[in-house]
Amino acid sequence: MPTGSDSRALYERVADALRTSIERGELAPGDTVPPEQELAETHGVSRQTVRQALQQLTNEGLLSSGRGRGRTVRSQTRLRWHLSHFENQSNHSADADAWATEVQEQGRVPLQEVSVALEIPPPAVAERLNLDAEQDIVVVRRRVRYVDDVPFQTADSYFPEDIARGTPLMQPKDVSAPGGLLASIGRAQTRLVDEIQIRMPTKDESARLGLPAGTPVAEHMRTGYDAEGRPVRVMITVAPGDRHTLVYELDAS
Repeated sequence: MPTGSDSRALYERVADALRTSIERGELAPGDTVPPEQELAETHGVSRQTVRQALQQLTNEGLLSSGRGRGRTVRSQTRLRWHLSHFENQSNHSADADAWATEVQEQGRVPLQEVSVALEIPPPAVAERLNLDAEQDIVVVRRRVRYVDDVPFQTADSYFPEDIARGTPLMQPKDVSAPGGLLASIGRAQTRLVDEIQIRMPTKDESARLGLPAGTPVAEHMRTGYDAEGRPVRVMITVAPGDRHTLVYELDAS
């Protein structure tokens, strides 16, 4: 058992040793962590101490939860998400939407699961779309976005019903068009307003994204306006803090 003047708890010493192995690449992304009994013998501690250490590293997002199998080292490769370029009409084509294009340009594989519903808008969405939160209806396109088969984002887009009904926005599948779907129906967004907050996820968000305990998320709310100044869409994207780097490039002239 570790001795000496080290004042750290035993589980912290084991966690530090494993963390160092991960940082040095001795345990690489996808590797299975040695069994609890083996770790206990290696470090001269109890299996309960090892469990505490493993839970600590899981909470930090370094290890998978290990449900049904051994814990594995999680990939720390982040997606660079260029929000100042995202949805720029010149940056995506007819056969891939803006997000998918961004992922592909980073040499990774995008996939989206899409569902569509008619709903009463949440108060924050109704306020930004200038709608009545108790009576007006919106069309909601809900997406879970995957990168290399790992859920990376949820993205829920809300449209006033009178704009979306009878258009491709109602199709419950991954659809795209030159310049974006709104542009294809004559409602091109000419101004975007971004609001970003960092917070802890809801229970539903944690489940949809498979988040380790203690993982914060960035909520990116983007309101789009057409040429007449009418708000035509609110998109709320939830991005896990351990999977993204948000990038803005601004003209300082």
